[in-house]
Amino acid sequence: MAQDRPEADAVAYESLDQLKAIAAKGPAIVYFHADWCPTCRATMVSLRGRWPEIQPGITLVIADYDAETELKARFGVTYQNTYVQVDRNADKLVVWNGGGIEALNTRPQFDY
Repeated sequence: MAQDRPEADAVAYESLDQLKAIAAKGPAIVYFHADWCPTCRATMVSLRGRWPEIQPGITLVIADYDAETELKARFGVTYQNTYVQVDRNADKLVVWNGGGIEALNTRPQFDY
């Protein structure tokens, strides 16, 4: 039940091992962000301002779209402002583009 989950968290992507450790603990979503992308910048402002609205328990892992080429290839990501929900093994479950807070609250599949 969502009320039993800890507050949502956001961390910078560091490594696949880090992502696997996060995913093993609960719902993890990778957000591919690019500093040069106006939509990504607006999304980050919205996320900061509306963070308390995000479903409890989610960990948003923010990955640099330009730098994380191996991670993009792993998930088949070809566009910035893309979200990838991963399972407990950090394998791709659901992929979507954009949508901000509303998408974070409706697109992920929570089975753990």
